[in-house]
Amino acid sequence: MNNIMKQPKVIFLDAVGTLFGIRGTVGELYAMLARQSGVEVAAEALDAAFIQSFRSSPAAAFPGVNPIDIPTHEYNWWKVIAMQTFQQVGVFQQFSDFDSLFNSLYAYFATTEPWFVYPDVFSALSSWQQSGIVLGVLSNFDSRIYSVLQAFGLAEFFRSVTISTEVGAAKPDRQIFAAALAKHNCFPSDAWHIGDSFKEDYQAAQNAGLQAIWLKRNHQAGTEDKCY
Repeated sequence: MNNIMKQPKVIFLDAVGTLFGIRGTVGELYAMLARQSGVEVAAEALDAAFIQSFRSSPAAAFPGVNPIDIPTHEYNWWKVIAMQTFQQVGVFQQFSDFDSLFNSLYAYFATTEPWFVYPDVFSALSSWQQSGIVLGVLSNFDSRIYSVLQAFGLAEFFRSVTISTEVGAAKPDRQIFAAALAKHNCFPSDAWHIGDSFKEDYQAAQNAGLQAIWLKRNHQAGTEDKCY
């Protein structure tokens, strides 16, 4: 993360895969929580099933929904993905109380436990902040991002947080970029967007008129899906 171009008014950063990453794989974490409920399942199988379920799901965006109802829609959206994931590997019926298991799983990803902050993040954010650049998060994450950012000590760096579930549009849709820019009264040409997904971050930001920077993290297979 180096400042190698004309200084922007605002820098927007993606969240998962850019600011913080997942410890291990989704399958490993799902398997761990399933084991706590007495269900044994291979992490590799869960990884494959999760990726398939996630990619076949509609975008995590709920246009026209009353803001007060968004957390419920987020919860239910992820519950369907989790159900499909465990159904595909043939263990769903083994859970005596899947609602309880999913409640624990959903809450788990709202903490710092499954995540880690990339080692270059704090120094980059501090440098930009000291240079007078305003920072914002622009992500297809859900409202659990607020607790994660706060717990990691990252929230203080960001003037705005723009997420797909609240905007009603998800990257690569231009609408989410427009919503983020509007919060800062900023023209696209005066903003950067940095993210690890070539399609959802780099290409999408370019198409929206922002200076796009593709951050090529070393990911494990499937992590470009970037939401848990």
